[in-house]
Amino acid sequence: MTDGRDENGRTARRQGAAYQGALEAVFAILIAGGIGYWADSRLGTSPWLLLLGFAIGFGSFVLRLIRLGRQLRESEPPAGGMSGEG
Repeated sequence: MTDGRDENGRTARRQGAAYQGALEAVFAILIAGGIGYWADSRLGTSPWLLLLGFAIGFGSFVLRLIRLGRQLRESEPPAGGMSGEG
C-alpha cells in the first residue's frame, strides 16, 4: 500500500518541478525583454536592446528547459525495474 503513496508523491514532485521549470523559463523571456525595453527607452536605442533582451531571455529559456528535461529524466525510475546488469 505504501508503494502507491510513494509513486503518487514521486509523480507530484515531478509535476511540480516541471511546472516550476516551465514558469521560470517563460519569465526569463519576459524579464529580459522588459529590461531591454526599459534600457531602450532610457538610451534611445530602440529596438536593439529589446531584441537583445529577448535573445538573452530565449537563450535562458532553452537552457532551463534542457536542465529541466535532464532533471526529470534522472528522477524517473528505471523501466521495468531491471538494473541493466547482466
